[in-house]
Amino acid sequence: MTAARCSGADARLRAAVVQAARGWIGTPYRHQASVRGAGADCLGLLRGVWREVMGAEPEAPPPYTPDWSEASGRERLLEAAARHLSPVPLAEAEAGDVLVMRMHPAGPAKHVAILTGQFGPAARIVHAYSGHTVCETGLGPAWARRVVAAFRFPAAAETRRS
Repeated sequence: MTAARCSGADARLRAAVVQAARGWIGTPYRHQASVRGAGADCLGLLRGVWREVMGAEPEAPPPYTPDWSEASGRERLLEAAARHLSPVPLAEAEAGDVLVMRMHPAGPAKHVAILTGQFGPAARIVHAYSGHTVCETGLGPAWARRVVAAFRFPAAAETRRS
């Protein structure tokens, strides 16, 4: 496959991820839920976008509490992201990529968001967090300082949804 063809497929995949994420805007926050329009948390949003763009989820997450991973200190969210997504240097993160964040500097990563543009000072994200519906907001300094990793959806998606 030529580089131009890869770039076109990549652009289609990114656009599909962003479009799917924006389709969840307004969905109420519901811990452990993943149903567009009915309820989702940040992981539920990511799972729903995966289903819309990629197809069946590769694994079901175990039940989790709002304070999950604090007791064990395990990086379960980063581990799962690494199993199913491709790591990307933050400086290269683009629309459709997934940002993984720590809510507390010493705590485990436990929040995800989907970039809707290039990573940087003017970046925007779609995410879900307690007390808010799924929304698109500016990344801003408060969220940006929490970002610990970026990941990309696997390129195989273009063969499933094109």
